[in-house]
Amino acid sequence: MFRLWGKMMKENRMLRDIVISNGDYTMSRTAMVFDAIDQICYAFDLGHPVWLDKTIEEFKRHDKARFTQDNFIESIDFDYLEIQVLEE
Repeated sequence: MFRLWGKMMKENRMLRDIVISNGDYTMSRTAMVFDAIDQICYAFDLGHPVWLDKTIEEFKRHDKARFTQDNFIESIDFDYLEIQVLEE
């Protein structure tokens, strides 16, 4: 089962978190990540973040990425949104 953990952080404190599970292995891993991010953004009432080159490299290397204000078009009232793959 693919699980992705999304955390909304401000001043080193977790404001909200959610774990998205997906057992549909007909989808590619990339599709599962994007689907989970869609669900996280919907649950947190956020616009979709933009994947910058540094974000992509961080995710490839650590299965974890942080989306800061630079990744969002609209302003955000938290420091960053972090996603992390928990299980594949």
